[in-house]
Amino acid sequence: MRAAERQLKIQELMRGQEFIDAASVASKLAASESSIRRDLIDLEEKGLLRRVRGGAVSFQAQGEPRNMAWLVNRAQEEKQRIGRAAAALVEDGQTLIMDGGSTVAEVARRLLGRPLQVITNSVPIAQIFYDSPGVEVTLTGGHLYPRLGVLLGPYSEEILCRVDADLLIMGTGGITEAGLSNTSALVVGAERKMIEASRRVIVVADHSKFGRQALAPLSPLDAVDVIVTDRELAPNFKELLEKHGIELILA
Repeated sequence: MRAAERQLKIQELMRGQEFIDAASVASKLAASESSIRRDLIDLEEKGLLRRVRGGAVSFQAQGEPRNMAWLVNRAQEEKQRIGRAAAALVEDGQTLIMDGGSTVAEVARRLLGRPLQVITNSVPIAQIFYDSPGVEVTLTGGHLYPRLGVLLGPYSEEILCRVDADLLIMGTGGITEAGLSNTSALVVGAERKMIEASRRVIVVADHSKFGRQALAPLSPLDAVDVIVTDRELAPNFKELLEKHGIELILA
């Protein structure tokens, strides 16, 4: 495939996506990562995208409001599959901590009506469960972060220090060999407490989060037990997770 044709394919992949990673694009287009990096350089010089560590972001996506409604519509089919697969890992009677985010919300929708105790800092997830028989919900309290509807800060973290959970189901802003990361230091502060309070950590994230380094480092990969993602995950990331002993589920 010639460079011009690859670059057209890359632009098609960028439509409606916030981020693409170079490794996944190379796999999809049967090209080397070095060729894809050169293509991204050319596209950046043409003003069609901005390169970041591990891949690129589209200017169109950067201009869109990143609120809960936008996140819900992004990669919806993949998130629904991930939600079903992650919900199947939950046993009746367990105590779950559920992080905020649209992918975790897809898991919540598939737990409706089951006998569970749910601890969450997410107002949207609490709303999903508000009339679900059998599900007992505890909100952490704290300062409301309006764009994502999550409760953060010292009050939220104090509650999380006082609980003990069977499972944590969480999203993430990025997954690299260095570990997990997210978009805000406040978000990361709460998520660290969630990890400490849980006996098993399940991360739900579509393939675009792999190879991406978000603003605030969260934890090493060794803190994670299971990652549920979609079938578009590049082979090099599968090898990375296997090396760290993380169970991988492709939905």
